[in-house]
Amino acid sequence: MSASAVSVEDVTKKFRVYHERNQTLKAAIMRRRRAVYEDFLALDGVSFDIPEGSTFGLVGDNGSGKSTLLKCLARILYPDSGAVTTRGRVAALLEVGSGFHPELSGRDNVYLNGSILGMSRPEIDRKFDQIVQFSGVEQFIDQPVKNYSSGMYVRLGFAVAIHVDPEILLVDEVLAVGDAAFQEKCAEKFLEFRREGRTVVVVSHSMPSLRSMCDQVAWLQHGKLVETGDAAPILERYLDSTRTDVRRDSEGKVRWGTGEAMIDSVELVRDGVPVDAVRTGDDVAIRVRYTARERIDRPVFGLAIESHDGVYLWANNTRDSGHHVQHIDGSGVVECRIPALALQPGSFQVLASVVDTSTTHVYDYLRDAVRFSVEHGTPVESGGYVALGGRWS
Repeated sequence: MSASAVSVEDVTKKFRVYHERNQTLKAAIMRRRRAVYEDFLALDGVSFDIPEGSTFGLVGDNGSGKSTLLKCLARILYPDSGAVTTRGRVAALLEVGSGFHPELSGRDNVYLNGSILGMSRPEIDRKFDQIVQFSGVEQFIDQPVKNYSSGMYVRLGFAVAIHVDPEILLVDEVLAVGDAAFQEKCAEKFLEFRREGRTVVVVSHSMPSLRSMCDQVAWLQHGKLVETGDAAPILERYLDSTRTDVRRDSEGKVRWGTGEAMIDSVELVRDGVPVDAVRTGDDVAIRVRYTARERIDRPVFGLAIESHDGVYLWANNTRDSGHHVQHIDGSGVVECRIPALALQPGSFQVLASVVDTSTTHVYDYLRDAVRFSVEHGTPVESGGYVALGGRWS
């Protein structure tokens, strides 16, 4: 068990929400009544630990308390009760360009923001070129930041924060800012932090980012902690909670959709026979039986495979594959053949769906439609999820 980089113990934070407010003493005398307000409980007795060296996500709907909690970790806010303990140097990137002065140049703001985050001037001098290069705003570094685009603004702020060399980095809703190249640099930096044993705490509504980055997450709802633990299963349960039509069928499987078409069963097939175990390299098919309660034109059938620990490994659908289904009405079968299953030994699950031609309207989505195991076959490789048939020379 690794040590905790951050301990959150029974943290409660309240804010006053004013319905009527006296701005001055004169206003209070003239109105002859007190300001009217109520207490809003942003955090209510939240407790958990963040392991050292982990990438830890905070998830929840808007207003669930994620950003308030992150500000408590950064010592921008202080809890009304409870305690937050951090072990190591903390850097926080909580808002776009937080700590920047709009009239100053990018260069001056690097020194200003760096000093706010605890860096000395000689340290900033030493890292200045790295910061500017990482941000990608070299051409504009001597221009006032009020003339920067929002992307340039946050890239420079992000570059300063991650060059503080913190043991703990706090990041709030900035992962999707910037172009693909900058996002790739950020991902590489997070990987470097993990290799060096640093801790990253991130708030984001981007489920793909959280799935790929986070080891563990804490799910907050209306200021209370719902659960904390391994990222993949909690993110799935959180996503389920955001869908109004999620239900469990008679077999206990999670599904959602409007129901004009339903997936009756999903089977893994080898040599025409349903199986629950195959080998690496086998020629297999995934067979989907469905029932359409009315005529549906141009439906799209989709499949995906996840590992036992929730890693999204593969997806395929009839539209993108060029197999256009003209219409369905009543019962039928579709199959997706995989000529050589490129999975390493392990346990996996199939997700299946039938949607409209735009893929935005879901008729039926069945998670954990069928489980299967993969045993050693050809090629034999050393580890990971996929077998790519690597050759040495």
